[in-house]
Amino acid sequence: MNYQTPRGTYDILPDEISRWHEAEALIREKCRLYRYHEIRTPYFESTSVFARKNDSSDMVNKEMYSFGSGDESYTLRPEGTAGVIRAFDQHKLYGSMEMPAKFYYMGPMFRHERPQKGRQRQFTQFGVEALGVRSPQLDAECIALGIDIVKALGIRSVKVCINTLGDDESRAAYRAALKEYFTPHINELCSDCHRRLEQNPLRILDCKVDAESPILKGAPRLSDYLNEASRQYFQEVLASLDALGIPYEVDDRLVRGLDYYTHTVFEVKSVRPDAGAQSTIFAGGRYDHLIEYFGGPEMSGIGFAIGMERLLSLAADEGHVFPDENTTDVYVIGIGNTASSVLPFAEQLRTAGFVTEGNLVGRSLKAQFKSADRSGAKYIAIMGEEEVQNGTVNLKKAGGEQVNVRLDQAIDILKQWEEGK
Repeated sequence: MNYQTPRGTYDILPDEISRWHEAEALIREKCRLYRYHEIRTPYFESTSVFARKNDSSDMVNKEMYSFGSGDESYTLRPEGTAGVIRAFDQHKLYGSMEMPAKFYYMGPMFRHERPQKGRQRQFTQFGVEALGVRSPQLDAECIALGIDIVKALGIRSVKVCINTLGDDESRAAYRAALKEYFTPHINELCSDCHRRLEQNPLRILDCKVDAESPILKGAPRLSDYLNEASRQYFQEVLASLDALGIPYEVDDRLVRGLDYYTHTVFEVKSVRPDAGAQSTIFAGGRYDHLIEYFGGPEMSGIGFAIGMERLLSLAADEGHVFPDENTTDVYVIGIGNTASSVLPFAEQLRTAGFVTEGNLVGRSLKAQFKSADRSGAKYIAIMGEEEVQNGTVNLKKAGGEQVNVRLDQAIDILKQWEEGK
């Protein structure tokens, strides 16, 4: 029998969870400031939600966990955008919400890929989607939200890489140019690129196997096939980033891994020398046809996603100090036959807002003091049989002052200590 976590999954243990709580709380607060609203979609959807017609992405073709039930095929969600758009259309939110409709999500995603540092088969993703408006300024604001989150976790060593894929007309012209260019060389490229040539030749530019091939490096440039409207849109995006004081680097080979992107695409990367192959912190872009694909009106959207594991790892690498949620405010020590009094007093302390631990297992006084020390308790309450009989308790600051007070005064004294009075 195998009683270990499945390959590509992991446990988050109690001594690690506080960093997750802090990051999640910080993200929720930043989203509130930008007026993004949380949405929660199912962990699995109909396979057709993710496997759209003629999709060339590796995620769809290689990495999805799909399973059947009767005539239906379902898939564990490999990314968050498709489920959000499906919900937006299904519930006709385009008719009841002010545009742009702004959403964020946070939760587990699943991809069947080779586990490595920063990449698991079950991973946690945070993402945002702003739907219903095509605006260069909204593109810039979306990137600014991600930058704000990253900086709030102490991550400073980053750069913004950005590109445009242009509108439908520009993309069609560029696709045709790439297909003409790559066709004579296709046998020199990997087998996946054979499929990409027919489905979406732009994806060849994102090939990891042939990334250093002279063939890829000599491919036509997208910028040469942009029409004037696409050029103007991208220039307005860049001007908006300039106005926000966000530095960027235009990377005309950046195409992203999913097929639905149009116009703006971006990746925000760590420039730390030890970031390695997993340097991308968050990435995303604009999409013009995804909403109508699921039956909604012709509307545009933009979004990005952050892998939470990578975000937390980089924050730790850059020295961000996460709080410890496991510390104790008050440890109640019981001496003798006092368990029946320790328990209700501990409950009163918790009701008053103090994180409290109490001796309920009959340990020696020495063992209890050691336990109080390990718990990081700021205060110790000592209840012996005499104190119980007199209705009092000894309160002690860790390593300092000690007083004997009536039980009905204890909480007020502790609050005064907390306030530094």
